[in-house]
Amino acid sequence: MSGGRTDEVVVVVVTYESAALVADLVDSLPVGMGEVPWRLVVVDNASSDGTVERVRALAPDAVVVEMGRNAGYAAGINAGARHARADQALLVLNPDVRLAPGCVPALLGALDMPGVGVAVPRLVDGDGVLVPSMRREPTLLRAVADTVLGASRAGGIATLGEVVTAPGEYERSQPTDWAEGSTQLISAECWARCGPWDESFFLYSEETDFHLRVRDAGLTTCYVPTAMAVHLGGDSTSSPRLWSMLVANRVKLFSGRNGPVRSAAFWVALLLREASRAALGRATSRRAVRTLLSPAALRAPRGPEWGA
Repeated sequence: MSGGRTDEVVVVVVTYESAALVADLVDSLPVGMGEVPWRLVVVDNASSDGTVERVRALAPDAVVVEMGRNAGYAAGINAGARHARADQALLVLNPDVRLAPGCVPALLGALDMPGVGVAVPRLVDGDGVLVPSMRREPTLLRAVADTVLGASRAGGIATLGEVVTAPGEYERSQPTDWAEGSTQLISAECWARCGPWDESFFLYSEETDFHLRVRDAGLTTCYVPTAMAVHLGGDSTSSPRLWSMLVANRVKLFSGRNGPVRSAAFWVALLLREASRAALGRATSRRAVRTLLSPAALRAPRGPEWGA
């Protein structure tokens, strides 16, 4: 035992229509975990493509939790966490993640450092290209810089960019305000102090909210370059519905941590960004503009039937 935890890690995977993805994930777990004992908990959000049956065939010893509805990513994580003891770390994974050899032992090493509550790995896509996964806290200035310069150029300047885009930053271990949430190891102490996740986000910004609350509690999210995982990535940038949901939840997150004046200015910055891209013909941004201009849509539940 180290740092108030047992050696066993509880792996929580939230699935939704993930039958085509889970085999490669399950195959990667033994090499990714190394010598670390682990237990798999799969939480399924009412998939209709045979995901549950596929998981049970691939991992008969796994705990499978059937939510009975699409309850969202945060709700799935919370349901999975209830199957862990109070002294066990949680490894939260998307179904489209594949762990590289030794990933989890390296993350556990980071959790042993004072003050670290969450450890995240270096992520690459299916072609082995670095995924910029570290993030800075959303601010009004960064929202404006994203609108004017674009996320990639703004990300190279710490005061201006939310996404950390400089490749050199990914060569060293360091704290980050928050990180892309597909692969993260959460200490038992951190979960006790900061959990559960906020289920009102449904999808997108839930990891931002959690990691910022980790920081509020005096703990850190630590990027660990010696740990690596492949994240195949989703379709939020190509799906108008998902992109508008992402934008709406960014407004929700910022408004929850800032006053009304700054929140209104943040909304304007996002509206200008999406309007400028909609003018270039982007269907995702056209949908986001409609959402930002609809108070009812911004207040609506973020479930699968949500629309703008």
